[in-house]
Order: sequence, then C-alpha cells, then structure tokens
Amino acid sequence: MDGEGGSFGLAKSAAVKLSEMGARTKQLGSAMRDPHQQKRIILVIVCVALLLDNMLYMVIVPIIPDYLADLESEQSEHVHLVLHPNTSLANSTSQDKSNKDNLDIQIGVLFASKAILQLLVNPLSGTFIDRVGYDIPLLIGLTVMFVSTCIFAFAENYATLFVARSLQGLGSAFADTSGFAMIADKYTEEAERSRALGISLAFISFGSLVAPPFGGVLYEFAGKRVPFIVLASVCLADGVLLLTVIKPFSNRTRENMPVGTPIYRLMIDPYIAVVAGALTMANIPLAFLEPTIANWMETTMHSTQWEMGLTWLPAFFPHILGVFITVKLAAKNPHLQWFYGALGMVIIGASSCTVPACKTFGQLIAPLCGICFGIALVDTALLPTLAFLVDVRHVSVYGSVYAIADISYSIAYAMGPIVAGQIVHNLGFVQLNLGMGLVNVLYAPALLLLRNVCQMKPSYSERDNLLDEAPQGLYDTIKMEEVRAKKKGYNSAGNCLSVDENGFDPFRAQQSSGPEYT
Repeated sequence: MDGEGGSFGLAKSAAVKLSEMGARTKQLGSAMRDPHQQKRIILVIVCVALLLDNMLYMVIVPIIPDYLADLESEQSEHVHLVLHPNTSLANSTSQDKSNKDNLDIQIGVLFASKAILQLLVNPLSGTFIDRVGYDIPLLIGLTVMFVSTCIFAFAENYATLFVARSLQGLGSAFADTSGFAMIADKYTEEAERSRALGISLAFISFGSLVAPPFGGVLYEFAGKRVPFIVLASVCLADGVLLLTVIKPFSNRTRENMPVGTPIYRLMIDPYIAVVAGALTMANIPLAFLEPTIANWMETTMHSTQWEMGLTWLPAFFPHILGVFITVKLAAKNPHLQWFYGALGMVIIGASSCTVPACKTFGQLIAPLCGICFGIALVDTALLPTLAFLVDVRHVSVYGSVYAIADISYSIAYAMGPIVAGQIVHNLGFVQLNLGMGLVNVLYAPALLLLRNVCQMKPSYSERDNLLDEAPQGLYDTIKMEEVRAKKKGYNSAGNCLSVDENGFDPFRAQQSSGPEYT
C-alpha cells in the first residue's frame, strides 16, 4: 500500500508540474500575441539580424588577409618547386612583391564584393518587400546570411570566399532593408520610431566595432572556422525566433495591402534624394578610412598590431552617445531633425580634416571618435525622416525607401576598399581626408531643404487631398485606398487589409470609433 501511495504521489506531482508548464506556455503564447510585447520581440529580432550582418562584414578584417597570405605563400612555394626545383627561394624577391600587390587587389575586391552586390540587389529587394511584406524577406535574408557564414567557415580557396562574401551582400539586401522597414511600420509614432531605429543603429555600431577583436582572438586561438560557426549559430537562433513569433508563412496579413510607391518615384523625390545623399556622404569617411588607415598608422606612427586592431574600438562609445543624444533631442524638437543631421556632417568634416595631423595613437582616437559621433547624429536623425517623408508624401509602405537608404550605405562601402587605396596612392592620405571633410561640410547646407518637412502634414501631403480627416500610418494607407476606390466606383474591401496581424479590424474600428485609432 505504501508503494502504491508513493506512486500515486509521484504521478500527482508530475501532473501538477505538467499543468504548471502548460499554464506558463499559455502565458508565454498570450504574451507573444500582445501587440506591445510583439513589437519588442520584433525589435530584438531585427537588431540581432543587423548585429550579425555587421559582425560578419567586419569579422573578416583580421582573418582574411592573413588567411589569404598563407594560401598565397603555399601556392607560391608549390609553383616555385615545380618550375624551379634546383633554385633557392631567396632569389624570388621580385616575385614576392608581385604576389603581395596581387594579394592587396584580391583583398580589396573581396571586401567590396558584398557592398557591390547589395547595391545591385537593393532596387529589386525594396520592390519585393513592398509587395510581400517585411517578414518573409527578413527570413530570406537570415537564411542567405546563415548559408554564407557556413561557406566562410569551410572555404579553402579565394573563389569560395568570394562567393560567400557576395552571398552576404544578397542576404543583407533583404535583411537590412526589411528590418528597417518593419521597425518603421510597427512603430508609427515619431518619437517611438526614432528610439527604435536608434537602438538598431547602436547594434549596427556594436557589431562593426566588436567584430574585428572578436574574430582576431578566436582566429588566433581556435582557428578560422570557429568565429563563423558562432555567428552562424546565432543567425540560426534568430531565424527560429522569427518563425516562432511572427510566423511569416501563416500570417499573410499584408498580401492585400496597397502597393507601395515605386522605388524610381521615391528616388526622384527631392527630399528623399537629399537624405540619401547625406547618408552616403556621412559614411564615406568611415568606408574610406577602414581599408587605408592601418597602413598609414604603420608608416607614420610605427603602430603595433594591437594598436591597429583596436583603432576603431574607442569610437563605439561616442557613437552610442550620439544616438542617445539625437533620440532625446528629436523627442523634444522633432522639427530640428535636419539640423541634427547637418551638425553631424559638419562634425564629420572637421574630424576627417584633423586625422592626418595626428602623430600618435592617442591623438588619433579623438578625430575617429568625432567621425563616429557625427555619423550617429546623421543616421539617427535622417533614417526616421525617410519614413516620415513616405508617410506624408507617398503611401505608408517602407520597403523601397529603406532600400534607397541601404543603397546609400552600399555606395560608400563599395567604393571604399577599391577607390580609397587608389586615391592614397595617387594623391596621398592627407588629400583623401581633406577631400572627404570638405565634401561633408559643403553638403551640410543641402539639409536646409528639410527644415519645413514637419509642416507638410497639414498642407502638402497627398493624404490631405484624399481624406476629410488626417489619420496616420497603416490606417492612413487603408483609408486612402478606400477613397480612391470609391472614386472609381467599386468597393475596395478586396484591395485592402481586413484584419491586421494583431487581430485589429481597421474597417470596424473606423465605423465604431473614428479617427482615434490613428
């Protein structure tokens, strides 16, 4: 009887634990369905995707040159022994110099291939995102990034590394664009949107600056494969979280959404063009200094390897500070976003001009911190402005406009590894920095065009020509389509969203409560 009683007690306690686990699972599921919690989880997913993309972009900096040099050395030895078996390797000095020049070209092309492919794919990915929504393209981007990271881990020749790097550009064109667009779509209030985009920019900065030491340490002590396997594992986990929370293949809430404004129309919008140009100009100093500053430090300062490896790490903190300050200022004075961007460009220009004057590693930290602080001001002020411009001048679908932003970044980072070295070789490092600084200072006044953007809401928006009242965001787009459809004499219910991803029925809300659902 005691044995039966003990067995019954164990069974009862197991049943209680199972019921508690079921209750916790149910609570977790209901929390994930809560719109506020879901927005936070989506922000985490997007931030991790952006972190991974930028870590993979920069983690190869300390790994690939050394790895390719070893491959080149092995191939040279093999060729020399086959062609000249009776001669000494000491007589091949000119051949070694030629191999080094060839290696520099290979590294430059490999580094630029990601941005070049990203630049080519972005116009297509932006249109695709506008048509199918943000979740599936984000999953596609994470999948391609996972595959490219695995190829990096197991690649053993230059051709395979080139394919992996190019694939990463394809994945970034989908993941980065859809990630920014998803944040803009979920966070419709300007202050909230600026904060969310600021957080994502902080993750981008952290990924770019922490990746070189992360990759260098793991490469030194664990081999080439380990850094990429770690990043691939995080990428896989982020993809699983995306499938669990958003369920992109079962949640087709956007398939009947209005089609966004074509990307070519957004490109010729003068306000969007000014913002895109500012994003390119602001990122040119960083893109051009990354491949050239190490050689300059070695030549002029006789810097050690650890100093060259940690060049950009101190700049992470002013970048975060710049994001924080801009978000706070934008919340208080949103009409001055253009001024924060212009101020950032002036700071970038002044800092770029002072880089060649530095004589020690300690002196160099100050202008590099100034460049990253200025970039934080520009990006944090102008990325939300792109979404606002789409809201007030076009249709509130954000894939194409953030594809334009990604194109702006890609132009800078595609030219950097190829063009910067040629400028330094032909004109000099001083002239490169003075030119970049001058370009940023001269472009800053162009942002004056954006000073009246906040006043477009009541007077210049396409929305106000179509609607009696002025709703915002997703509701705005739906109502605009309704009015257009009525003018054409047919019911637009089949062309608009009936129930959104949080179970919210905009048409019923319109009938019951009116404009307070904006």
